[in-house]
Amino acid sequence: MTNTSDSIHNPATADGWHGVIPSKQFPAEKGRYHLYIGLFCPFAHRANFVRHLKGLTDFIDISVVKPYPKGDANGWPGWKFPSSDTEYPGATVDHLFGEDYLHKVYFRADPEYKGRYSVPLLWDKKTGTAVCNESAELLRWLPTAFNELLSPELASIDLYPTHLRDKVDSITPWMQSDVNAGVYKAGFAPSQEVYDKNVVPVFGALNKLEKIIAQHGGPFVLGNELTELDIRLYATLIRFDTVYVQHFKCNLGTIRHDYPVLNNWLKGVYWDLEAARASTDFKHIKENYTKSHGDINPKAITPMGPFPDVEEGIERDWTKLVVGGVKHPAVLEYENSLQ
Repeated sequence: MTNTSDSIHNPATADGWHGVIPSKQFPAEKGRYHLYIGLFCPFAHRANFVRHLKGLTDFIDISVVKPYPKGDANGWPGWKFPSSDTEYPGATVDHLFGEDYLHKVYFRADPEYKGRYSVPLLWDKKTGTAVCNESAELLRWLPTAFNELLSPELASIDLYPTHLRDKVDSITPWMQSDVNAGVYKAGFAPSQEVYDKNVVPVFGALNKLEKIIAQHGGPFVLGNELTELDIRLYATLIRFDTVYVQHFKCNLGTIRHDYPVLNNWLKGVYWDLEAARASTDFKHIKENYTKSHGDINPKAITPMGPFPDVEEGIERDWTKLVVGGVKHPAVLEYENSLQ
């Protein structure tokens, strides 16, 4: 196993993906792999969403770290497991090794590991090492990894279909930069100037997505087919009004007020896909952010709202929706720059 500053990737296979399953080194086997996640983390959420969507809950078991404490500015000692499965609802002990901290699991794979002790982390029980901790890679190959062992209905779910790959690949870079990572760039801005610069792309990209979904007529980003774009977007937008508006100061607009199309899309994914609800825990989401960032929220007070967590009432006739967006001049200028 090799590591970079932030990620674990096992040797590349012939198709160029790192740590991919199935492969000669990591074959697809029921019960062989274990997934370490935090229910708070949008990037770990991607892998857990797929795990539920593809019926892999009996194939890949999990351990869930507590949403706080996070550790110091350098991430030490990092995410902690509860002492029992009842200490914090939804969090679990380390079911593989009984460790108290996730970093100790990383050191089991590589005693010299120098990267971040992040979630998700996929572990191979047979070889006793880490397979991958890069959520984008997990999102790409996990949906097809166990197809030969699944029912035809589950195996047919393809989040990266050949005929939509160009569209997925054209949207993914700016969605990742401006939305998925963009909220963090704004939220952790060290100065007013940096914040002012970083918050604009978040809403420029949301404006663009509002129009893209409307153009394709829903219910998903590219129309009738669920793709990995929907998983990426869901993991961020389910946290947007709940956390990012107030905690990360992304308050130029809210999803439920300013983006009718995105809000309808979000409601549809949440209420129509059991995998979305099964992988979403608002207590973990809220308390991770509000109780882990002392420099942002020193009193660690967790807001009660918004209420409800996700609105009900999905508009099935997408032509009835009026396309919304934030009309701030800088946001509109940025939106127009996106291709």
